Amino acid sequence: MTAQVPATEPSSPGPELAKANHPNVAIIQGLIGSLMMLAGSLGVGWLSLASYDLRRNPVIMWLRFEPEGAVLSVFLLALGGMLLVRSWLRLGQRITSWGPESRPVVLKATIAWAAPMCVALPLFSRDVFAYIAQGLVMVSGLDPYKDGYSQISNYVQIGADDLWAQSPTPYGPIFLWLEELVVRATGGQPEYSILLFRVISLIGVALCVYYVPKLAELHNINPNRALWLTTANPLFLTTFIASIHNDALMIGLALAGLYLAATKHAIPGILLITLSVGIKPITLILLPFVGLMWAGKGASWPRKFLYWFMTAGISLGLLWILGIINGLGFGWVSALSTPGSVWIWYAPVGFLGMLVATLGNALGLPGWTFGDIVHTLGRVASVLIVFWQMFVGEYSRLVRRLALAFAAVVMLAPMIQSWYVVWLIPLFAVTGIRNDWQVKTLYLLVSFFMVYAISDQLDIWPYFDFSLSAARQIAAVIALGFALYLIFLDPKTKVLFRKKLTEPSPGELRVR
Repeated sequence: MTAQVPATEPSSPGPELAKANHPNVAIIQGLIGSLMMLAGSLGVGWLSLASYDLRRNPVIMWLRFEPEGAVLSVFLLALGGMLLVRSWLRLGQRITSWGPESRPVVLKATIAWAAPMCVALPLFSRDVFAYIAQGLVMVSGLDPYKDGYSQISNYVQIGADDLWAQSPTPYGPIFLWLEELVVRATGGQPEYSILLFRVISLIGVALCVYYVPKLAELHNINPNRALWLTTANPLFLTTFIASIHNDALMIGLALAGLYLAATKHAIPGILLITLSVGIKPITLILLPFVGLMWAGKGASWPRKFLYWFMTAGISLGLLWILGIINGLGFGWVSALSTPGSVWIWYAPVGFLGMLVATLGNALGLPGWTFGDIVHTLGRVASVLIVFWQMFVGEYSRLVRRLALAFAAVVMLAPMIQSWYVVWLIPLFAVTGIRNDWQVKTLYLLVSFFMVYAISDQLDIWPYFDFSLSAARQIAAVIALGFALYLIFLDPKTKVLFRKKLTEPSPGELRVR
């Protein structure tokens, strides 16, 4: 597959200057930030009621059950998380040569920053406890596409969020098997289950580390800069490792499948992407574009439709076989609306729907009827954009077209989670993020979602004066203050957000 060469890459003065800028300074600062997040997680990270041994640990008891310890934990988590953002930005500045010598530096940063998160208590999300509860549903022989984990006795002790207790699982058959395997291996014990789910996430991270540079090289994009934008990214690391989202494995398998398909190994690529769909069905979006890769450059429309049909047949056939094996069929199809039935204020379509609903209610009209129409229109628009990208565009831009289609699905939804944004980062990084408003947009998105995550989900002991509301306010003030400092005051980083970045010369765009 021949790909485009967008004007994306910064200049490369040489390895001597790169070494002179001491990238290890940024790596050490990021490690300190990650260690601070680890320490903060002991006090305000999510801890199951069934984790009896950890709850009796003297250090954890003080951090979780004394107001002073909880305040300290919030401070460490917020400051550490934003220090990690700064370290990532500074690492990109310190690596002034993106030649082969920069690859070990980026990998060192990724490992150093990820290591403390591997042993932290879950941060910013309780989904891993839902995974345990859903694994218990599978072990019990219930249908997770019909029976929520509220059917499991003492599910509250596990730590899963009550909000989704009666909802069907939105995950595919592969992840259901992984949930069942983990629970059978650990007996549902929370600490060991969390560690195993983290290992699964790390497999996905490793796939991203391996395939992001390969996909970037296919597009004549500097692979080392793409790796820095993706896997050393603090939002990527916290979402996939600290929060333990199954999206890590989903995206890792999808990138592997895309690379195989783009290098003339279409059937193995389709199989890997189908495994990704078996984690979370959202990656079905990739299949039409893989079908176009398989059809080849210059394919006629009859040939394109034939290969779309064959791609769908292989993928759906495999999913059908998996459904027969687990006895659940295509139950995941009916469960797809579970996470999409809500909205959030910072999603453009979600905000517009809220605004329309508020105005409607003020006029005595059924406001949320109109708000739901806005949400539906957003989804319809995203589907139209997906079809447009399928049918219109150059063959050499297939992965970029896929990224734009995926972005439409994410950005035009009424609910946008931080991990939805992380789905997009590798796809745009490997096809080129220009060193202008595009990379500045990424910096702002990473900063925003880190601030939001830090101030959103904190596990605060409800029986002392330091309330959850107060904890969130403190976290928000620290994180937002740090972000504003990075954007407007920090003499090193403010230029990344405000200064007009120079365009590289054409000779600097290609892979080195």
